Amino acid sequence: MNILLTILLVIVTLIVLLFIIALLSRKAYHVQRSLVINAPVQTVYNYIKQLKNQDHYNKWVMTDPTMKKEFTGTDGNVGFIYAWNGNKKAGEGAQEIKALIENKLIETEVRFVRPFPGVAKAIMTTESVSNSQTKITWSNASQIKFPMNALIVMIEKMLAKDMDTSLGNLKSLLEK
Repeated sequence: MNILLTILLVIVTLIVLLFIIALLSRKAYHVQRSLVINAPVQTVYNYIKQLKNQDHYNKWVMTDPTMKKEFTGTDGNVGFIYAWNGNKKAGEGAQEIKALIENKLIETEVRFVRPFPGVAKAIMTTESVSNSQTKITWSNASQIKFPMNALIVMIEKMLAKDMDTSLGNLKSLLEK
């Protein structure tokens, strides 16, 4: 009986601790990663504004090569929607181009359905470092609901790692 009571007490204590951490944690995150690609700004920008090209460099898209995809609108233009429905890792959602500034910025809204519902704002900017080099900066920001916000630091680290991998893939593709 004492062992059962001790186990129950430990479980309750952990749950209470997680709720306290969630109460004290931020409710929003912003992750930003940058990389220099040895290619002209126009080449980099024209490639990344086509959301279908994410199939070749984005780690999250590449987690399920058999995922179902639907496209609405004209890729590379404001209003284009790239929707997906994949396995447990890929989840389900849609990404929509919200704003474009030629050779400078691509802003998208990512709407997640599964594994957790949510909305994120993703921005990719390109900046000419030289005639043959472009600095690309990718940012991702969102709100996280209570009590999941207790995991915000872990989520930020995971996003940063995956964004670095994706940017590395993009660099390899565009420098061929």
